[in-house]
Amino acid sequence: MKKRLNKEKIKEFVKDRYGKIAKENTRDSGQSRKCCASTSAIEQAESIGYSKKELERIPDSAIMGLGCGNPAALANLKEGETVLDLGSGGGIDVFLAANKVGENGRVIGLDMTQEMIRKARENAKKGGYHNVEFRLGEIEHLPIEDNSIDVIISNCVINLSVDKQKVFQEACRVLKPGGRLMISDLVTEGELPEEIRKSFDAWAGCIAGALEKKEYMDTIKKAGFQGVRIVSHNTFTEEDMSKELSGKITSVRIEAHKPK
Repeated sequence: MKKRLNKEKIKEFVKDRYGKIAKENTRDSGQSRKCCASTSAIEQAESIGYSKKELERIPDSAIMGLGCGNPAALANLKEGETVLDLGSGGGIDVFLAANKVGENGRVIGLDMTQEMIRKARENAKKGGYHNVEFRLGEIEHLPIEDNSIDVIISNCVINLSVDKQKVFQEACRVLKPGGRLMISDLVTEGELPEEIRKSFDAWAGCIAGALEKKEYMDTIKKAGFQGVRIVSHNTFTEEDMSKELSGKITSVRIEAHKPK
């Protein structure tokens, strides 16, 4: 019989890990800290879709090398829209979204670690952003009003949750009718080794908590979303990660809509 990991212990481990990352200046230290890379934070950001021009327009310390895609680039954000970023970290996607929605728009960043929220707020002050807000909270229990958000973005964060069904149900709740979900995340191709699934480090590294691709898509549909589709994907090889995980981890960019 397989031994189940304690969900609260996983959550606290992940929270502690990212709290510590927030205290480090990952850009200056030259190492990305998350899913798929061991290069510099800038190089990692560019490799997953952020342009040099985009990165030059936001505070340096917001670039932490913590993602697996560029959801803001896919969201086709419009002037005046209200955007929610699930797991906003140092604020990179919040600031990119804020540049797109303009002064009449609004972007809310949500993160479960005090340290990340503090860092993001400092970055907002440095960048002179007045159309952003950072809230402390969990993506399974969004401190957001019903039907109040035009677009939800998230970058390699939902895989960290121990209750992904609840995350997508909450996302559907807060979106306006017809609202859009545009996320980047990691999924698996087949089963992962049991020792990986049991590893707290692999959970914090975005691997152990990743769902199988079809299950991930089905989870979004069960939460009430329509038009769920993979916009683009990239399966990692031995060049990106260990031999035992080669071909088993895929970065996906997913789009879905709340029914009108």
